[in-house]
Amino acid sequence: MLKNDIMARKLPPTIPEGLTAEDWPEYRKKTLEIFMREEYGITPPAPPEVRAEKGPYEENAWAGKADQYPVKLSFDTPRGEFSFTANIILPKSDHPLPMFIYLSFLPYPNGRYGPIEEIVDGGYAIATFCYNDITKDTDDGFTSGLAAMYPRNDPATDWGKIGMWAFAASRVMDYVQTLPEIDKSRIFSVGHSRLGKTSIWCAAQDERFAGGVSNDSGCSGAAITRGKQGEHVDVITNVFPYWFCGNYRKYANREDEMPFDQHQLMALLAPRILYVASAVEDLWSDPQSEFMAATLASESYEMLGLSGLVNPWKDYISVGQHLHDGHIGYHLRKGRHFLSRDDWQQYMAYFDEHFPYNK
Repeated sequence: MLKNDIMARKLPPTIPEGLTAEDWPEYRKKTLEIFMREEYGITPPAPPEVRAEKGPYEENAWAGKADQYPVKLSFDTPRGEFSFTANIILPKSDHPLPMFIYLSFLPYPNGRYGPIEEIVDGGYAIATFCYNDITKDTDDGFTSGLAAMYPRNDPATDWGKIGMWAFAASRVMDYVQTLPEIDKSRIFSVGHSRLGKTSIWCAAQDERFAGGVSNDSGCSGAAITRGKQGEHVDVITNVFPYWFCGNYRKYANREDEMPFDQHQLMALLAPRILYVASAVEDLWSDPQSEFMAATLASESYEMLGLSGLVNPWKDYISVGQHLHDGHIGYHLRKGRHFLSRDDWQQYMAYFDEHFPYNK
């Protein structure tokens, strides 16, 4: 059934026939440029430095299990300095820690989708920031926050707010690179829904991330666009046009004319880790289209001599099942659109298996 469904979508190939590992860096660069021009907008160069000003340091937070502090991150833009606050949570440990850079809907780290104490108990550090502190999630003419700090020269390709939120996650990564408590080879982006789209776009661009996690990201995230159920390009570009560049709108009700699809973006994380999570009742995101994309993204990993999504059933999986053996992880959770404790436990179990601590 899965194979037949994929064939019926008439998708562009994940990678060109005959592509080799030697060709991969250049192909990856050119494909990222397509997604910039046609979907998310062109990302500006990273600033030469990110300045950090630590706030009050709280020892023995989270029942004495971790230390935490806010940090104000500042960098120069074409229109002056921009700054925002990230929150850093460091579990007590005698060795360098893995870390989630968590793109959050709320400013305080113990928000609706972030079970911080459980994550700390799992041995993971967290760096989190509120996406609205970067630029408001409204159609404000790109006048708020970071959006106002860069000139807009071409509506067709100027970056949208998903790109701006991803850019901020990479600035958090700049800071995290300076922390001796963190294992720089085990840093992962995590986001839910629109921030799941952001997490994948960020990790695809920034190879310092060891992996990217998409939780229920759906249309324009981890789901195949052609033939998708639920949300599609016409809806998302009408309701949230500011998330994308202007070019993306031209594919509304014309998805079959797109020279790309989301499985090709997800494939760009290779040889790093890609993790996709779906919820069985989240029909707006379309779990089947997310699973198809993860399946097809495997081709880039296999071309590089790695396992992608290891699926012994060769078909859709059932609710409650997970696939954790390959460089692409996946699980299908019961319930609706949400980033749950169950999701976080799956992520930590997967990363513990693939990135064990070696003294």
